[in-house]
Amino acid sequence: HCNFEFDLCGWKQDENDDFDWKLRTSVPRKLSTGPATDHTLQEPFGHYIFIKSSFLQLPGQKARISSPFLSRRNKDCKVCEGIFFYYHMHGPHVGSLVVYQRTAVKHEKILFNLTGNQGNFWQQKALILAGDGDEDFQVVFEGIAGKGPKDGIALDDLTLSKEC
Repeated sequence: HCNFEFDLCGWKQDENDDFDWKLRTSVPRKLSTGPATDHTLQEPFGHYIFIKSSFLQLPGQKARISSPFLSRRNKDCKVCEGIFFYYHMHGPHVGSLVVYQRTAVKHEKILFNLTGNQGNFWQQKALILAGDGDEDFQVVFEGIAGKGPKDGIALDDLTLSKEC
């Protein structure tokens, strides 16, 4: 489980993307973007990860963050039921959120793809992590920048089922 209150909990920024997910709080800013609170604490000082469209990112540029490798070789991990997370996508020109399951040899399968304004509130999503055999894999969250400077995508409370 990662609530981002202290760090990225072993999740890593991908090197082959255009910019990074940022660990942040909702403390008021001059150009306020993102959720008013985090999901975990429901407080402005609670943490989450966030990307926003800005003058520094061109529409379509991507930020990716990936889980540690998960193994199915352990007898207790043969069935990895899924991942649960909360997302916040708000703004008239918000980009996209794509979730992949990536194997050790970099084969990626899209598990979730959502574009556009989803409302100014946290929403929960649960995804099944499927797979054959004993191949190790990662979960990858990809945020794609939209066109609006006040639009953003936030993630909080990423939880892998106990079998993972």
